[in-house]
Amino acid sequence: MFKKILIANRGEIAVRVIKTCQRMGIKTVAVYSDADADAVFALMADERVHIGTSPAAESYLVVDKILDAIASTGADAVHPGYGFLSENASFAKILTERGVAFVGPNPHAIEAMGDKITSKKLAADAGVSTVPGYMGIIEDPKAAVAIAEDIGFPVMLKATAGGGGKGMRIARSADEVEQGIISAQNEARSSFGDDRVFIEKYIVNPRHIEIQVLGDQHGNVIHLNERECSIQRRHQKVIEEAPSSFLDEKTRKAMGKQAIALSQVVNYDSAGTVEFIVDQDRNFYFLEMNTRLQVEHPVTELITGVDLVEQMIRSATGEKLSLAQKDIGISGWAMEARIYAEDPYRNFLPSIGRLRRYVPPPEGLGEDDTSVRNDTGVTEGSEISLYYDPMIAKLCTHGPDRGSAMARMADALDEFHVSGIQHNIPFLAAVMRHERFQSGDISTNFIADEYPDGFRGSELRPADFIAFVAVAALAHTRVTERDRLIDGQMSYDIADIDGDWVFMLGLTPVPIRIEDEGEQVTVVVREGDHPVPPGPIDFIGDWMPGEPVFHGEINGRFVAAQVVATGIGWEITHAGRTLPIHVIRPPVAALMVHMPRKIKGASDKELKCPMPGVIISIDVIEGQEIDIGERLAVIEAMKMENVLTSEVKGKVKKVHASAGDSLAVDDVIVEFA
Repeated sequence: MFKKILIANRGEIAVRVIKTCQRMGIKTVAVYSDADADAVFALMADERVHIGTSPAAESYLVVDKILDAIASTGADAVHPGYGFLSENASFAKILTERGVAFVGPNPHAIEAMGDKITSKKLAADAGVSTVPGYMGIIEDPKAAVAIAEDIGFPVMLKATAGGGGKGMRIARSADEVEQGIISAQNEARSSFGDDRVFIEKYIVNPRHIEIQVLGDQHGNVIHLNERECSIQRRHQKVIEEAPSSFLDEKTRKAMGKQAIALSQVVNYDSAGTVEFIVDQDRNFYFLEMNTRLQVEHPVTELITGVDLVEQMIRSATGEKLSLAQKDIGISGWAMEARIYAEDPYRNFLPSIGRLRRYVPPPEGLGEDDTSVRNDTGVTEGSEISLYYDPMIAKLCTHGPDRGSAMARMADALDEFHVSGIQHNIPFLAAVMRHERFQSGDISTNFIADEYPDGFRGSELRPADFIAFVAVAALAHTRVTERDRLIDGQMSYDIADIDGDWVFMLGLTPVPIRIEDEGEQVTVVVREGDHPVPPGPIDFIGDWMPGEPVFHGEINGRFVAAQVVATGIGWEITHAGRTLPIHVIRPPVAALMVHMPRKIKGASDKELKCPMPGVIISIDVIEGQEIDIGERLAVIEAMKMENVLTSEVKGKVKKVHASAGDSLAVDDVIVEFA
């Protein structure tokens, strides 16, 4: 067994590897950049080595710096995590030549499967179903258009190297091919240092289902069932689950058999994933093979009980697999939600900054046989940097069946409190409660279909409105009680709480009555033109002022909600929605209707930078006439290209930025006449 493993990665995956190494009694070495000097993973490892400045191209992607760290610490193995050098065959070869083990597959497997064109040819030779497409390298946009027209629209433009949704575009016309091929090449070059792109047929309404494989150096390969990864945005997975609600046992076995066959062709000897797209009739087609640990591996671990990181380490030492195919079953159901630093209300623009508060839900097994697991690389006070992937955490739940895993995930998302940056938790909570998602009728087009105009918050049900009112009533009562008893300066008067109140849900008045009986607070919602069902609300909760999250029972069901004081009321977040609730007496409510409302208008005279990033291109010139939807600029942030288009028709007055400029949020890029 290895004595010391260097982890050539960062963030949550570095933390994940360290935890398994600690359990196995293996010492660890963390390498870190300037931006990660105080990161959780760098502080957890037994040793740490600084490898450069913040950009990955100057630190985590510099092979010589990783090799120097190996030499200085005496590490006898390297775990690459995912991304960065994890699928770099040259890096794996260099390690082997130096007598250092690479905790991953052999270089031949990485090389063969890392190139999507080569991998498709090998898959076809192995009898694996493949998607129709052009297997050559695309030389220029005009050639790409001709190839796409020959295949038939829609087509997928895809980088030959890497993964994670980088360098991928769907094109439904010749114009989209010409524009998409350039963006795909730029994104691929930035992410992988390889701008080669190929084209294949795009399957309409597909499901993305992948098979986890595990091999050793003795020719043994097994599969650990499937993961469904169909909930995606811009080809980036958002929610994953295992098993898939769509597969039957026959299809599962057939996909597993093909995944093993492909793995055996390249003598695969570690953890890896064979990805398929599956059409509505359960026909499946090989997509690619990822020769590394996948981001979503926890859901497989939760339904099989297999620690994939441990198995990778044992395989790298030369051990035979201790598991046979007959040992792999499916125990319950698991869900994973990727929590990102991005603003779902602004088309998921990346968000950077410091986590002022970070309070994840409690982990472990609950009384209802459901459990929570949170894989993360941050803690309160951590900084979400411009330089790396915007992932904050991977929240996972497990239950006896899909319904229980989903319900636990919905509650866990309500319990997850993050402040200081924008995040996608409200969107994840909305998806988890969406009727179509709950039915299992999903595809990779789910987000585009259900949120065509962007995310505006989840649709609330009557029980959700009751929860908002109950939590606000409890918070109001507890704070009033505390204020009246501070240092004995004032006597507590029950009349300060009891009686009629109006809760303003945004601009909607909800008349209620509160009766505070000390141990018990009774709330009765009165009839009115509002969405809250009238009648008494029974609730139990031990929330105290200052706590960011309420946990309790409301009308007999568990409810979690986030609570933030806002002067004369509260901002409550629950069920994928945040509502401001002002708590006022009826006479004040009667006067509020006469108060003028300030209308916030957006300026149409400037294109401002929506996120910190680097300008890739400026696509207009001063004096140019523009139309709505016309491409103005491209900005790169957190390893993704974002195309900025015009929302107005007009004329460019002045261009304030150039390609290569680093901009902050709200810096002016283009000014209109």
